[in-house]
Amino acid sequence: MQDPTYGHTVHLPGVPFDTARQRITDALKEQGFGVLTEIDVKATMKAKLDADFRRYVILGACNPTLAHKALTADIGIGLLLPCNVCVWEDEGGSVVSVIRPDAMFSVVKTPGLEPVVNEADQRLRNALDRVRPEA
Repeated sequence: MQDPTYGHTVHLPGVPFDTARQRITDALKEQGFGVLTEIDVKATMKAKLDADFRRYVILGACNPTLAHKALTADIGIGLLLPCNVCVWEDEGGSVVSVIRPDAMFSVVKTPGLEPVVNEADQRLRNALDRVRPEA
């Protein structure tokens, strides 16, 4: 799978799902992000549709300093927060994918928001780099 235009993705061959989830959670914390929400897609699909699905979580990550700057610049920006981070089981390992804030915020033309978006993108990429196999 190639990186989608809206995210950055890393494949972790041989890395169990729980390990991948813990690695990205720890790496996000190092970058000043906390996980505000966690959606267990597998459990939700089973409960709502009685459908089987691979292990898959969507983590809602927020850096309070960056969120404050963004909300101060544009109070409506909360519609685009928090930044989503996905972890899923893949054949023989796991995958971690983070949203690209520049892609997500491309619809916003608020002056002064670009540095905040760029910093969020850099911090999310730094976190993703920490979970790479060579890290």
